[in-house]
Amino acid sequence: MKNSFIILLFLLFFIHSFSQVPGISVIQFDALEKIMTSKSDSVYVLNFWATWCKPCVEELPAFEQVTKDYKGKNVKVILICMDFKSKLKERVIPFVKKNGLLSEVLLLNEPDYNSWIDKVDKKWSGSIPATLIIKGDLGIRNFFEQSFEFPQLKSEIDKVINQ
Repeated sequence: MKNSFIILLFLLFFIHSFSQVPGISVIQFDALEKIMTSKSDSVYVLNFWATWCKPCVEELPAFEQVTKDYKGKNVKVILICMDFKSKLKERVIPFVKKNGLLSEVLLLNEPDYNSWIDKVDKKWSGSIPATLIIKGDLGIRNFFEQSFEFPQLKSEIDKVINQ
């Protein structure tokens, strides 16, 4: 009986551990701001998106292709999910699993958009999709309030890399 209980506990722990999608963290804006103000020589590609945003979902393959093509290089794609935190388990995690996203996914838990949108870019109206490409050591911050297809996204990243 005791052994059965231990095995049951182990199985529950094992199932719970593997039911989570690695790389999805819930963050506040201050954590994102640290990435945006980093003086790293890496190129950060921050894409603001949501599961309910059709243009956002349509452009995700372009960002996934960047993650694959620039693997091992100083380019890091971070998908900043704008869904409500309450939707993490019922919507975001299943979406990430279903679509097999390889890029890091962070859920930004800051519902008062007016408190932080200007800190991303003063020209940002708040609509998504939006992308910020940063190379902190050179002070490069290129902001795009638009959808991307892979060739255009690659071109913008390569411009930053080649500076």
